Amino acid sequence: MPLHRAIGLMSGTSMDGIDVALIETDGEAHVAQGAVGFRPYSDPERRLLRAALADARMLTDASARPGILPQAEAFLTRAHAEAVQTFAKANGIDLAGVDVIGFHGQTVLHRPESQLTVQIGDGAELAALLGRPVVYDLRSADVQAGGQGAPLVPVYHRALVQQARREGRDLPSVVALLNLGGVANATILDGDAEPVACDTGPANALLDDFMLARTGQPFDADGALAASGEVDEVALSALLAHPFFDLAPPKSLDRNAFSSAPVNGLNDADGAATLTAFTAGAVAWLLPHLSQKPGLWIACGGGARNPTLLRMLREALGAKVATAEDFGWSSDAMEAQAFAYLAVRSRLGLPLTFPGTTGVAAAMTGGRLAE
Repeated sequence: MPLHRAIGLMSGTSMDGIDVALIETDGEAHVAQGAVGFRPYSDPERRLLRAALADARMLTDASARPGILPQAEAFLTRAHAEAVQTFAKANGIDLAGVDVIGFHGQTVLHRPESQLTVQIGDGAELAALLGRPVVYDLRSADVQAGGQGAPLVPVYHRALVQQARREGRDLPSVVALLNLGGVANATILDGDAEPVACDTGPANALLDDFMLARTGQPFDADGALAASGEVDEVALSALLAHPFFDLAPPKSLDRNAFSSAPVNGLNDADGAATLTAFTAGAVAWLLPHLSQKPGLWIACGGGARNPTLLRMLREALGAKVATAEDFGWSSDAMEAQAFAYLAVRSRLGLPLTFPGTTGVAAAMTGGRLAE
């Protein structure tokens, strides 16, 4: 099959900035990873996005833009265009040679039970600013068909593992990729079977919010604060009592589905330790729902840089936990690469989601194209 050059863009629920990545792919099992980049959000920009989250909570129409949402969407679109232009210039990339851009936008509301998912960002405007085709709104078709609309990255995870196996990497029969962004999601890959995937619970979102409120810092760098504290087992049990954990996959979450209220009475270090343990414990709660336990977990996303979280995951899962970098992949750019890959598959009419990943009735494609 012919190869396509694609740029992927991701602004995740942690709201730290925009990841940019270039790949070359046939939309199937061939993936050549190229340059990666990052455009951080400033504190005022992050406050604007947080305000957009607040104003989106009452949405019942995916096309409505009340309150601060129009301003946030206009900013987000411009910022993504600037991120691509800066990335292309820094890496000597001629955008005319890029076949498609995959644009996730910023999730401000995700309620699949109401067939509603909202990612702000104007795909048509981004295509006009960059002069390249843009595939966007990649979740809505799945949600409208009765799926969860998340996670979307499993088909890319499958391509990476298939390629690693072809290259002779020694992998167990069952491998899990664990994306630790604002919300955590896992992809379980068992040989040639369709992937099984779901959100597992908060990854960095609750901890980041806690850190910002308590210390003014946007995240717990290197897990240092959590490492200095003690896990409060009573608070941890309260956090893990949420009914979400009793649900079998596929399942997905809104960023604001959980509250950190159980740690409100704890000091900063113990609160950070408990919320980190919550992320690890939430992943472990997935194990009883799996027919086969993974022999290897590969962590990616921002949480893969947190050694305290990785240690707690190893203890909770009782299995080997590696990072994307151990396989020559990028923890930070994984989702941006995935949206480049999804954009190519969308243009080819290939499935993006599957019954085992989102609960949709049949494998289906998705995304809207702006040229």
